[in-house]
Amino acid sequence: MTDEPGVTADTDPLGVDPAWALLQRYRAEAERPPDGVMALDGRAVLRMHDDGSWAPMVPMDDAARHLFDLYLPLVVRPRLTIAQLGQSLDGRIATASGHSRYVTGADDIRHLHRLRALVDAVVVGPGTVAADDPRLTVREVSGRHPVRVVLDPRNRLSGDYRLFRDRDAPTLLFRSDDTAPPAGVEVLQEPAADGDFEPRAVLRRLAARGLRRVLVEGGGQTVSRFLAAGTLDRLHVTVAPLVIGSGRPGLVLPAIDTMDEALRPECRQFPMGHDVLFDFRLSPDVPS
Repeated sequence: MTDEPGVTADTDPLGVDPAWALLQRYRAEAERPPDGVMALDGRAVLRMHDDGSWAPMVPMDDAARHLFDLYLPLVVRPRLTIAQLGQSLDGRIATASGHSRYVTGADDIRHLHRLRALVDAVVVGPGTVAADDPRLTVREVSGRHPVRVVLDPRNRLSGDYRLFRDRDAPTLLFRSDDTAPPAGVEVLQEPAADGDFEPRAVLRRLAARGLRRVLVEGGGQTVSRFLAAGTLDRLHVTVAPLVIGSGRPGLVLPAIDTMDEALRPECRQFPMGHDVLFDFRLSPDVPS
């Protein structure tokens, strides 16, 4: 039983699996229900409000509530650009040699895979591919693999990396010239000013292909460029309770003179096992 207004009593509180199934359903539909009511298997589960908040319509356990609190603001947006970083307490995402497996714990890895399942495309720079040889697929949770997008303005990458060979998901490779791509990989040619692609130009090219929900996964330089360009709607930074002491930094932005110039967006915090996720809102949750 529950004493929350509008909640219908039910013998079995909603758990994580059906909560995730509901998020996946509405992510696939890419629009908010007209009446704000999200239903699963004919049962009304929650109601979204105009300000982006939500209210349960059935009993649910704490894990399901956590899931809705964290991911509903992402699901209800028809367009979304979100970036994610996992870092140490002193702001490092890897050692000086590039080793980063794993800075954050298993809960944050699962969170990253949930983000992949909620977007159309995941973007990484050449440093992440070279250092981690990532697959960029959804493996820790159920869901659809995103299109993998690699930014390689200087043609640094060979065709030997797994995401160019495994055929697990479509892969797009941004390059500044028409150098022959790895087999099975489509190249998008884009001018590179000062050796880097302009983030808004990348997002426009992806949107033209119907890829409107984008996760910028790494590395730190790529995430920093998208943040500095003002292209992010949301930024997730998970901080692990360890000190690396030196190595590769997470966010690096242009220098400022006074603290008045610092970014101070609205922020929520979520536990991720022993880590803490900081969820920065950089634009309104429910665009008009």
